[in-house]
Amino acid sequence: MSTAQPPPLLIVEDDLALQKQIKWSLDRFDCVTASDRESALVQFRRHQPAVVTMDLGLPPDPDAVGEGFRLLEQLLAVGPDVKVIVLTGQNDQANALRAIALGAYDFFAKPFEPELLGLTIDRALRLAELQAENRRLLAMHQPDALTGLVTRDPGMLQVCRLVERVASSDATVMLLGESGTGKEVLAQGLHQASRRSGRFVAINCAAIPEALLESELFGHEKGAFTGATKTTVGKIETANGGTLMLDEIGDLPHPLQAKLLRFLQERKIERIGGRGEIAVDVRVVCATHQNLQGLIAEQRFREDLYYRLAEIVIEIPPLRARQGDAVLLAQAFLRRFAHDQRRSLSFTDDAVLNIESYPWPGNVRQMLNAIKRAAITADGSRITVADLGLPARPGAEGGVTELPLDLRQAREAAERQVVLAALARSGGNIVKASELLGVSRPTLYDLMQRLAIRQQVGD
Repeated sequence: MSTAQPPPLLIVEDDLALQKQIKWSLDRFDCVTASDRESALVQFRRHQPAVVTMDLGLPPDPDAVGEGFRLLEQLLAVGPDVKVIVLTGQNDQANALRAIALGAYDFFAKPFEPELLGLTIDRALRLAELQAENRRLLAMHQPDALTGLVTRDPGMLQVCRLVERVASSDATVMLLGESGTGKEVLAQGLHQASRRSGRFVAINCAAIPEALLESELFGHEKGAFTGATKTTVGKIETANGGTLMLDEIGDLPHPLQAKLLRFLQERKIERIGGRGEIAVDVRVVCATHQNLQGLIAEQRFREDLYYRLAEIVIEIPPLRARQGDAVLLAQAFLRRFAHDQRRSLSFTDDAVLNIESYPWPGNVRQMLNAIKRAAITADGSRITVADLGLPARPGAEGGVTELPLDLRQAREAAERQVVLAALARSGGNIVKASELLGVSRPTLYDLMQRLAIRQQVGD
């Protein structure tokens, strides 16, 4: 557990005599003070307090509340989780309620009881601690529905948690992302987490000729057209009780868009050549790498269908934007293919550096193919850059995250990036990762706990 001192309480009060009185009445807390908006923001950024007490009347116009409300909004913008306790005049309930509506934690009318203010600060500090611990635990939690997904990236883990949250509903989900980012893996995870008893059925709308796609989706009766020698159940009906994934939905022909919309509205289908409607209970998940809003503007995709499909929209980040995931995935794929080939395989150091810096325009699918090819064709037990077919190492273009201006946040972001890279390069081996970082194992464990990094995610 961390033994770091808790952050101090920030007192914002322009009346210096009252400021000292408040500080004296709260002497059991470590306190810092400020007397105007600018100095308050400086102290807030420097000390990152969990709780702030502030007067609304601040210079240059202490008789008005404009400067105080501006400070309140700025504090909550910089630190959304801060607990702000507003101190107001005796007959100033309207402004107190306005402050609460903006996000203040509580308010006290002057003169206040020091004991009551102290108790409120205690509760606020305790709540801040619980929320911080909850955020840390959530960051370390790998969603149960997607335990097969290999990732340590905070953004991708957030996507996984969103998938897990919406899985139990019947809402239609739209997965957006570049080709090869793993949309079908997430769709399967969504189906597994939904606990639907039926099958997961996927169909690629771009891979089937338009003349056959309607039959593939809706099925047909015997004799409905030339060659229809028997009644065939379509993909929608096959997925009854389960989940239907419509991949590359942007390529669905316009005539079929109207028929799909009717199904989504009524949850009934009619086979080609059929005369009766068939009720179908199916969860629909669609995916595309295309800009559907652009297709709507070009009148190539129905706007009403879009809103039926986009009840929940989930955007999947490309591989180049996932911190540490490139090497982590590469190691996982190599272990799988080495097992399949009954070979002992590993990457050279230069190959690891190239995997880490290469932008992977084809995302996970491109990497999977490159490593499978290398595992089959490599002469020795060490996979080289040449085996992977990668170009000379470029800069980490597209994969560098802009660091925040706040020094603590920048340091934490940089530490996270380096620790994730070391864990990825070492295949999750703590001893090797600590050697790469030049720290002891206990220090690395402390770092991982502070940065909310799991030791191992996925296989």
